[in-house]
Amino acid sequence: MTTHRTVQQPYEQDTPYRLWRHRDHQVHRVPLDRLHTDDSPRASGEVAAHVLALAGSGTPLPPVLVHRATMRVIDGVHRVRAAELRGQAVVEVLFFDGTAEDAFVLAVEANIGHGLPLRGADRRAAAGRILLSHPQWSDRAIAARTGLAAKTVAVLRRRVRTGQTGQTGYEVPARPESVPARLGRDGVVRPLNTAEGRRQAARLLAANPRASLREVARQARISPGTVRDVRRRTDRGEDPVPPRLRPVERRGPVVQDLGDEGVVVAFDPGADQALERLVRNLCQDPALRLTEAGRLLLRMLDLQLGGARRRQELVRTVPSHRAATVAEAARLSARSWQELADRLAERADDADGAA
Repeated sequence: MTTHRTVQQPYEQDTPYRLWRHRDHQVHRVPLDRLHTDDSPRASGEVAAHVLALAGSGTPLPPVLVHRATMRVIDGVHRVRAAELRGQAVVEVLFFDGTAEDAFVLAVEANIGHGLPLRGADRRAAAGRILLSHPQWSDRAIAARTGLAAKTVAVLRRRVRTGQTGQTGYEVPARPESVPARLGRDGVVRPLNTAEGRRQAARLLAANPRASLREVARQARISPGTVRDVRRRTDRGEDPVPPRLRPVERRGPVVQDLGDEGVVVAFDPGADQALERLVRNLCQDPALRLTEAGRLLLRMLDLQLGGARRRQELVRTVPSHRAATVAEAARLSARSWQELADRLAERADDADGAA
């Protein structure tokens, strides 16, 4: 194996996790029969038309990226197949010396950044696998590596935790460990609950209103986007911490005494208000109001909203001997809505990728 030149790949970037630092920038000539092309993020295999186009181009093929420890091709399977069609015995290779898990991440990242892009199903399957191997990475960090929306990664994370793979095409060998913090796209480790960081950011902004988002984010250990939200909330006179992030003991929930039925903690009104705004907005869309399925969806959401407003009454009036049955029906209903939300999130992501 002879090293003869050094190259910089056009798609190389200083990624947040700096996986590329493990790459050997020297080009090596390696026999084709030493390379393995399995474990690709492209579940459907190579695209024959693309291989034929590369083989017939007549131009030198760029080096392929290979995991040195396993000799698996990380990026460039189509180029390997094209070289075989050309009758080549060797190909030019750049080696990666990181872990097998990081090699897979690079394979995904490379295949959404250039060449023949991965299908949406392949990207979701890859994200599911990365969630298992790198559970400490944030949703946005994994989204950046897989070309998905962060909300789609969040949906996949919930499925991985519960062992529900849906239609993503990957299997769940084990649930990822629960981690108190995640690594963001910028390489900064931040806690999952940003409540304390938000309050610290509010104090910093009050002391220095001209401070930049990035400077406040660095000191409070939250993202610049979160600092921006804190600034907007404080400007409106609101609590810098949204209700969903406040611990129950700090939120000071309203407690309603139900006499002989016991004491029930009141539901958070913030979620109900948000749902009401969303339903009102959807009701104004002719694309929903003028179709039978759209009207059905709006009626279902309106019923959901009506039930949300009267949950305390429902809890109080359900007979004790039916409470367990109603609870199970509510859980199944919630699961049905969650599945609908997951499917819609995937559809939205596919639309974003096609745009």
